[in-house]
Amino acid sequence: MSSSTTTRALVSTEWVAEHGKDKGLLIIEVDVDPSAYDKGHIEGAVGWNWRKHLQDQVNRDIASKEALANLLGQSGVTPDTNILLYGDNNNWFAAYAYWALKYYGHDKVQLIDGGRVKWEKEGREYSTDVPSYQQTDYQFHGSPKEDIRAYRNHVESKLGKAGLVDVRSPKEYSGELLAPENLSQEGAQRGGHIPTAVSIPWGTAVNPEDGSFKSVEELKAIYGDKGITSNKEVIAYCRIGERSAHTWFVLKELLNYPDVRNYDGSWTEWGSSIKAPIEK
Repeated sequence: MSSSTTTRALVSTEWVAEHGKDKGLLIIEVDVDPSAYDKGHIEGAVGWNWRKHLQDQVNRDIASKEALANLLGQSGVTPDTNILLYGDNNNWFAAYAYWALKYYGHDKVQLIDGGRVKWEKEGREYSTDVPSYQQTDYQFHGSPKEDIRAYRNHVESKLGKAGLVDVRSPKEYSGELLAPENLSQEGAQRGGHIPTAVSIPWGTAVNPEDGSFKSVEELKAIYGDKGITSNKEVIAYCRIGERSAHTWFVLKELLNYPDVRNYDGSWTEWGSSIKAPIEK
């Protein structure tokens, strides 16, 4: 996107530098490497640990509605707070947090385009001060938005009908990374991909120089050329659901595809499931 772009779902680093301290805004950082926040972050930003805060600590699942509501309350969020999310690795887990918040019903949320990569490339300052905000009693209202999440049985029912997007690397898609010495990289019993899925690595959606999103025209071509179009349901998956949340954001929020789901069980579930079909 243009460096000056501010959309419903996306804000630029320039906008954050100017408005990041505005009343009613809260910046939250979510990193693949949780220690990155301690080394320096955007001034006033709260740090979330994706392993601790965005995952259920017992079941293989995203954090429960109650756990995430409690986290928001501890962070000083109210239903009227506009959350600005960013992180490392071109916003992998920031996009995952965005998806989770949308899933449970906090719609006032945006991504900072380019995340830490762009902020640092532009030479913008970091702070090591950890902010403290008055705790709130945050509550989600209504049921989770299941129309943006896919489960294994739903994916199976849509084989050959929906557009399936495997956003992992080409070697993960082909199954090459599941050699015995690389098993820990994939975390599944078998390598390969879900039948009918096309390979569109998540990184094709961002500019390599600063991690910002490519233009709408470029994004439409990237996905449209592989048959991923807006006239059918689209399901994105990766290994554990964070890279596919990034692609979900692109398709749902930037390209405005009407029916996009993130299969957060992803390959760690599918590749270890009994009788789940695979292709290589």
